Amino acid sequence: SIDQIEFQFIMHDLGEKGQNIKSLFADADSDNSGVIEFREFVELIWKHMGKKAARPSWGRTSSKEAGDVPAMQPPPDDDDDDLEADESDEDEMPEDLVDLSPAEQQRRIKMRALWLMGSGTILVLLFSDPAVDVLGQWGKNLGISPFYVSFVLAPFASNASELVAAYSYALKKTSSTMTIALSTLEGAACMNN
Repeated sequence: SIDQIEFQFIMHDLGEKGQNIKSLFADADSDNSGVIEFREFVELIWKHMGKKAARPSWGRTSSKEAGDVPAMQPPPDDDDDDLEADESDEDEMPEDLVDLSPAEQQRRIKMRALWLMGSGTILVLLFSDPAVDVLGQWGKNLGISPFYVSFVLAPFASNASELVAAYSYALKKTSSTMTIALSTLEGAACMNN
């Protein structure tokens, strides 16, 4: 069961505000018990989602494992738009791996990740010392203090990979990749400050 405070948090997360939440709670609490039971909550959410189907029909299960829990019968599936939206949020599988078995896909993805991490490590080892020398020389030639070079210019250089990764994730424009992009930028900022 859900009390009124928990219900307010849930509905706030679903975008409802103010007096509308109180009236929704009163509508959902059909037995006036002061709490919303599971069945009442599902019916309310069903209405809130704007489904065209009728109210969910409730049946009783006879299974001992189910404990005589009400089971909702699914509505007829006449809306394929939700499926298309869900598919667009999923991460894309590289085209050359689509026809492989899931185990083989995972193995190849891990090998690619290992190859890319190894290549990146080698590139860091090769270019980090010359990059530090270049930044130091720029500081001397431009008359910039070593403090400024090390705390302002060097972090930009060291965060270039995070900036590129965040940009490439952001180009995909899905909620999960935008979250990854922002988390990458936040992590980069925290590491240098």
